[in-house]
Amino acid sequence: MAGTLTDLLAAAHVRQAGQLENQPRPVLDLWSRANLSGRLVEISAAGPAAALTAAVGLVHETQREGDPVAWITTLRSTFYPPDVADAGVDLASLAVVRAPDGRTAARAADRLIRSGAFGLIVLDLPGEAHIATAQQGRLVSLAQKHDTAVVCVTAKAADAPSIGSMVSLRVEAQRLAGGAPGRYRCRFRALKDKQRGPGWEHAEEVRGPAGLR
Repeated sequence: MAGTLTDLLAAAHVRQAGQLENQPRPVLDLWSRANLSGRLVEISAAGPAAALTAAVGLVHETQREGDPVAWITTLRSTFYPPDVADAGVDLASLAVVRAPDGRTAARAADRLIRSGAFGLIVLDLPGEAHIATAQQGRLVSLAQKHDTAVVCVTAKAADAPSIGSMVSLRVEAQRLAGGAPGRYRCRFRALKDKQRGPGWEHAEEVRGPAGLR
C-alpha cells in the first residue's frame, strides 16, 4: 500500500467528524455496507472464490463512500492483488495485515476498530478458525461504537458451524452459471440473521477476474 498504516489511522478524526453531522446513510438493500455497519458478519462458501468476491465488493463500496478499509489475513493465504484491482479496489489505500493465526487476526481487528478510522474490516480466516466468545463480544461492541462493519471470510460448507455465537449475520456465497460475457452471477443467501431472520437472498452480476474472462 502507498503510505503507512499511521496515515490511515490519521483519517479517524476526519471520519468521526463526518459522523457528527448526523446525516443518515441511505439504506440501499440488505447486502450493503450501510446495513452491515456495527455488526459481526460471516461470509462462507465451500470454495473461496465466491466468498472473496462478496468481500471485495464490500471493499469497493466502502472505498467509494470515502472510508478506509483494512484486510486482515493469515500467513496461509491472501487475495490475488491484480484480480482485486480489476474489481475496482484501490490497492494503494487498502491496509493489509498478515497475522499468524485467527486469534491474532481478531486481536489486530480489535486494535484497528478502536482507532475509529475504518468503515470496514475484513478478516480472511482459515475454515477451521474460531474466535473466542469474549473476543467476539469486544469486536461487536467496538463495531457498534465506531459504525464499522466487521466481515469474516471463511471457506466452509453451509452446514458447518459458524465462527461463533456473536455473529449477527452469516451468508453463504454461491457462484452461479450465466451472466453477460466476461461476467458471472453471485448469490448471497442468509443462513443466519439476528435482525431480519434467515432465508433472504441477494444476487448480483459481477465482473470476472482477467483469468476467467
